[in-house]
Amino acid sequence: MELVFTGPVIEWRGPAPYYFVRVPDEESADIREVAAMATYGWGVIPVEIRIGELAFETSLFPKDGGYLLPLKKAVRGRLGSGDEVAVEMTVRL
Repeated sequence: MELVFTGPVIEWRGPAPYYFVRVPDEESADIREVAAMATYGWGVIPVEIRIGELAFETSLFPKDGGYLLPLKKAVRGRLGSGDEVAVEMTVRL
């Protein structure tokens, strides 16, 4: 399953800050349809991501009926909280 969307970078403050992009509602609904086939536990969904020229693998975190896409350090160095990013994502089934 391939999805393309844009969203703002959000900062999750804790002992160490984490940065995410919330997957929009429409795309989250599509992911929920295949979540049982994709998850490897705890509801996380493995994905391949491309943001600009940077490609990486990670897992989406379920949150409030949707999903959060954690951003790797290499991406965070280029972006700040509130910056809008274009995401190309492939859900690994």
